[in-house]
Amino acid sequence: MHLYLALILLLPLLGGLYNALLGRLLPRRVGEAVACGVIWGAFCCAVLACVGFTGPVRVEFGSWLAAFTFQAPIALYLDQLSLSLTLMITFVCGLIHLYSVGYMQDDPAWARYFALLNLFVFAMLTLVLAENLPLLYLGWEGVGFCSYALIGFWYTEEKNATAGRKAFITTRIGDTAFGIAIVWMYQLSGSVSITHLNTMGALVPAAIVTTIGLLLLAGAAGKSAQLPLSVWLPDAMAGPTPVSAQIHAATMVTAGVYLLARMFPLIGSSDTVRAAIALTGGITAFYAATCACCQRDLKRILAYSTISQIGYMVLGVGAGALTGATFHLLTHAFFKALLFLGAGCVITALHHQQDIFRMGGLRTKLAAVYWPFLAGALCLAGFPLTGGFFSKDAILGGVVAQGGPLYGGLLLLGLFTALLTSFYTFRMVFVVFHGEQGHSLPPGPLPLIMTLTLVPLALLGLCGGLLNLPAYLGYQGLLDGFLGSIPGFGGVEQPPHADEIALQIVAATLSLTGLGLAWSRYTGSRRAETLAREEAGQPGARFLLNGWYLDSLYWVLVINPFNHLARFLWKRWDEAGIDGTLDGLARLTARLGGLPAAWSSGRVATSLFGLAAGVCVVLVYLVWVTLS
Repeated sequence: MHLYLALILLLPLLGGLYNALLGRLLPRRVGEAVACGVIWGAFCCAVLACVGFTGPVRVEFGSWLAAFTFQAPIALYLDQLSLSLTLMITFVCGLIHLYSVGYMQDDPAWARYFALLNLFVFAMLTLVLAENLPLLYLGWEGVGFCSYALIGFWYTEEKNATAGRKAFITTRIGDTAFGIAIVWMYQLSGSVSITHLNTMGALVPAAIVTTIGLLLLAGAAGKSAQLPLSVWLPDAMAGPTPVSAQIHAATMVTAGVYLLARMFPLIGSSDTVRAAIALTGGITAFYAATCACCQRDLKRILAYSTISQIGYMVLGVGAGALTGATFHLLTHAFFKALLFLGAGCVITALHHQQDIFRMGGLRTKLAAVYWPFLAGALCLAGFPLTGGFFSKDAILGGVVAQGGPLYGGLLLLGLFTALLTSFYTFRMVFVVFHGEQGHSLPPGPLPLIMTLTLVPLALLGLCGGLLNLPAYLGYQGLLDGFLGSIPGFGGVEQPPHADEIALQIVAATLSLTGLGLAWSRYTGSRRAETLAREEAGQPGARFLLNGWYLDSLYWVLVINPFNHLARFLWKRWDEAGIDGTLDGLARLTARLGGLPAAWSSGRVATSLFGLAAGVCVVLVYLVWVTLS
C-alpha cells in the first residue's frame, strides 16, 4: 500500500516536472505520452490499492513542516472516501489528458499545458489523500495556482489573463478563512491531524465549533464557487475546454464539497453550521439554474450548471446526506466531463464558435458527438433511470428525511431547480443540435481521439445509478455499504420507502416537464420565433444573462470603494501629502540657499556694498560691547 500511495502522487508530479523542464527539448509525442502515461499509471496504482484495500490506512513518508511542538508530516490517509475520489480523479483526468492530445495538436505551448495539467492532478490528489490539514492546504493552494495558470493559459489576450486573476483573487478570500480555521483548530487541540480533530466535536464549545464550521464553509464556497464567491467560475471558461472539464468535473470545484464532508464529524454537531451549509447549497443551486436558462455561450451554460450541481452536493452535506452528496459528486464528474468535452468538440468543429444561436442542425453532421452529448444531457437533467436521476434523488431524499420548515423549503427549492435544470439542459441540446443550420461554415473534421473519449464517460454517466440504487429495491446500495463505516456517513436517517418512491415520481415528472417545455419552444415552427425573441433581449432575460448582476454588485460594494481608496491614498496621501511636503521643504531650502548666493554675482559695486555693510556691523558690535 505504501508503494501504491507514493506512486499515485509521484507519477503526476514527475510528469509535470518532465514536461516543464524537458518538454520543449524532446519530440512532442514523447511529452504527450509521458503526460498521459503518468495519469493512467496513477489510475492503475489506485486500482491496485482498491484491490488490496481492507480498511483505512495511514502512511507517513517523513516530515516537511516542523517547529517547536508543531509537526506536519507527509502523511497520507486512504479510507473509503479518499479511495473513491482517487479512482474517479485519475480515471476522468486520464481521459481528459487523452482528449487534450487532439484538442491541443496545433498549439505550440503544449509542453507548458501538459506540465500544468499533470501538476493540477498532483495537487488535487494531495488534497484528497492528505491526513493532516497543512498538507491538505498545500494541495488546496496548488489546485488554486494551477487553475490560475490554466484559466489564463492564453494570457496574451487581456480577457483571459483577467479571468485567471479573478479566479485567483476570489478563491483567496475563501482560502484565508480556511487558513484561519486551521490555525484555530491547532490552537485548540495541539494537533492538525484530520482524524484526531474529527474526534473532538463533543469536547469543543458549541460556539467555537459553529465559528470554525462557518470558516470552513467560506473556504469551501470559494473553491466550489458557491454564493457569494461564485463569480469566478463563469469567467473561467476563458481557458482551454479540457481545462474547464478538469476544473468542473474532477478537481477544483469538488474540493470544497470534499472538505465539508471530510470535516463533517467535527462541524456537523452544530445545527447552525448544517443549516448554513444547506442554505448556501440550496440557494446557489437555484441561482445558477436560473442564470443558465438565458445564457448564449455554450461553455457558460455548462459553467452555471456546474455551480448549480455543486450546490446540490453542498445541500446534501448540510442535510447530512454525505453518501448522497458523494454519489452525486461521482456521477456529476462523469457526465459533466462528458458535456464539456462534447462542447469542446462542437466548438472546435465550428471554428471556435461558442454562441449557441449561431449553431443548429448538428445532430447528423456531428453524430459521434451528439449521442454522447445527449447521454450527458439526460444525466444532467435527471432523466429517469440515469445516473444523475438517482444521485440527485439521494440528496433530495436526505433533505426529506430532515423534515421541518427549513428543509421543507429547501426541498421545494431543490425540486423547482430540478425543473429549471431539465429546461436549460434540453434548451441547449435542441438549439445546438436540432433545427436548421445557424452557421455559415460547415463543421470541420475532429481528431478521432476527441470523440472516442466521450464513449466511456457516456456509459458511466448513464449507468452511474448502479453505484447506489435505492433501498426500496430490496438491497443495500453499493456506496451505502462502502462508505457507511466512515464517521458521519453512517447512521443517517432515511425517508420511508413510500416517500422516496413518491419523490422519484415527482422528480421524473419535473424532468419530463422541462423536456416538454424546451421541446415546445426550441423545435418545430416556434423555434425561429423563440430564438429571435431571445436574441433581441428582454429586461428579465438580461438580468439572468448577467448572473443577477452579481459582478456589478461586487463592483459597487468592493471594487469601486477600493479603487477610490487606493486613488485617494495614491494621489492625496502619497503624492500630495508625503511627496508634496518633501518637495516643498526641498524648494524652501533651495530658495534660502539662493539668498547668499545672490551676493556672489562678481560685480564690484555689490562687493563694496557688502564690505561696507560688514564694517558697519563690526563697528556697531564694538560700540555695543564698549558701552555695555
